[in-house]
Amino acid sequence: MKLSREIKTAILVILSILLFIWGYNFLKGKNYFDTSKKLYAVYENVSGLVPAAPVTINGLKIGRVNSIEIQPDGKLLVQMQITNDFPISKSSIAEIYDSGPLGGREIAIIPNFEDKTETESGDHLKSSNKLGLTDALAKEIEPIKDKIEKLLDNANVLFANINQVLDENTKSNLRNSIANLNKTMAEFSGASKDLNQLLANNKSKLDNTFSNLDKTTQNFATISDSLANANFGQTVKNLEKTLANVDKLMADMEQGKGTMGKLMKDDEMYNNFTSASKELELLLQDLRLHPTRYVNVSVFGKKDKPYKAPEVNDKNEQINK
Repeated sequence: MKLSREIKTAILVILSILLFIWGYNFLKGKNYFDTSKKLYAVYENVSGLVPAAPVTINGLKIGRVNSIEIQPDGKLLVQMQITNDFPISKSSIAEIYDSGPLGGREIAIIPNFEDKTETESGDHLKSSNKLGLTDALAKEIEPIKDKIEKLLDNANVLFANINQVLDENTKSNLRNSIANLNKTMAEFSGASKDLNQLLANNKSKLDNTFSNLDKTTQNFATISDSLANANFGQTVKNLEKTLANVDKLMADMEQGKGTMGKLMKDDEMYNNFTSASKELELLLQDLRLHPTRYVNVSVFGKKDKPYKAPEVNDKNEQINK
């Protein structure tokens, strides 16, 4: 059968249209002759993911993103075209991640090798979104930014209070204080110069003083060596023995032994001693008042007067009539 020119032209136009549609969809990531597996995942935010982005497992590219469609509830449905025959379990996770500072966003399939149930075309995977470097940095900086803002607010309040405190009178006082401080520093500088001059003039005396101090230190060292070599043990033993004897003597005195003990403990001896002391006192007093009773000097052989005992009152005082 012979086709007319019009029919050939129509067939060519239809084939051209079909080829254009196929090529256009192929460039968009759709291939009507492709029998690869289609998997889906729903995300709250795709964070810059675009169609034709790679889909990988452990860094190996196994497919690409076909389309991203927004759902009525605001979530995003991502269709992934898997061109590799690698088995993917139904409990695997499709995680969006940042491939690098300039690499854009990709999807990494995190497989669950313990799950042996493989996915089929049209299945949905669990979704996850890993923050990129910029997002993670922004998340870390956010609390720091809040703290900085709060710090700046406090600084503004502080400076406002400082401006209120630093009135003209206070500023004048500060200026006077600084001027006085400068004057004090100048005087201190002059004093330090005088001190340096004094040290320079008395350098020889200071050297002699330090030399004497060195000699004194050496003497102390010699004395300390002598003390270290001394027989302190024997000295301590002798001291302990002496103290023991003293303790024994005191114990004997407490028990009334010996002369001191009897004197302390024997009332009769104490009374006799007191009586003898009183009689001796009376004798000495009578001797002072009437010496002629005891010493009688006679040039012509005058007869001695007989002794007359003194009279004593209740207070043991001598009464002379």
